Amino acid sequence: MTQKEALEVLKSGHNIYLAGRPGSGKTHLLNEFIRFLQQENIPTGVTAATGIAATHLNGMTLHSWCGMGVLNELDDKELKRILKKRNLQKRLSRCRVLIIDEISMLSAKHFDIASEIVRMFRQSWEPFGGMQVVLGGDFFQLPPVGNKSDRKTRLFAYHSRAWQELNPKICYLTEQHRQTDKEYLTVLEAIRTNSVDEGIRNLLQKRIDVSLRTSPSASLRARPECTKLYTHNADIDAINTEELQKLRGKERVFHMSSSGRAALVEALHRSCLAPEALALKKGAFVMFVRNNFEQGFINGTLGVVDWICRRWFSCCRNKRRKAH
Repeated sequence: MTQKEALEVLKSGHNIYLAGRPGSGKTHLLNEFIRFLQQENIPTGVTAATGIAATHLNGMTLHSWCGMGVLNELDDKELKRILKKRNLQKRLSRCRVLIIDEISMLSAKHFDIASEIVRMFRQSWEPFGGMQVVLGGDFFQLPPVGNKSDRKTRLFAYHSRAWQELNPKICYLTEQHRQTDKEYLTVLEAIRTNSVDEGIRNLLQKRIDVSLRTSPSASLRARPECTKLYTHNADIDAINTEELQKLRGKERVFHMSSSGRAALVEALHRSCLAPEALALKKGAFVMFVRNNFEQGFINGTLGVVDWICRRWFSCCRNKRRKAH
């Protein structure tokens, strides 16, 4: 299914599960649908299973949106406490469309808890109080991070009662917008579907110890143009600092600034992948951590710092001094 076809289904008002391979444009399509809803003045809840995923939609976590927080159980006492919150009453009673991205990382238990809270606020026995629910994500990717002693917190959302009641129509995106190398895509799909055969293994074996291709800009710095993957942030920070020190030129440090309600600012800081103090030099590699489709950038787009405007940097530095 193309993005255009899927968007028409989304506009129809059905409960939808939007699926597809990585790079098929799921988040992009959700943003297109959100823009449509905003143009039509339709109250919408824009959420995701994690804070980082929520930033890609300019939304919030489902846990915050419905008042669930860190609850693993919803007893009468907790439900009464949540129902007293007027801001939630206003938000949930007005909402007509709920969007939840990265649904694979939301457990069956928390999906049911969220649905129950919304039902009680809206005084409706329909799943999620009868609003249209649009779910995005890929169940071949990250699973819920659950409690070892509670099996339901480790089950995917489609095991929940709420999912069965929603009975979402499936829109599976088949286009690929991130990769053009068909051989590479074949390898990724085989790994994704656990269907790696001898041919895929042989292809991967051929890449061991192969010299990395370098671009003209990279060769000037005597290093390959590639991204290294690590499991811990401390390792990433160490490598980035080491590589930055190899570059000539003056280091410029850009400091993050924020304003607004303390709780919201803290939540944004926790979910933001960019450091609060970003050190750069001319020639440094940079990577986008947010989508900006209008400018042609997506999360993961790589670039090289070509120059740093001294006047702009001085202006930012002066503003920071005034703020202090």
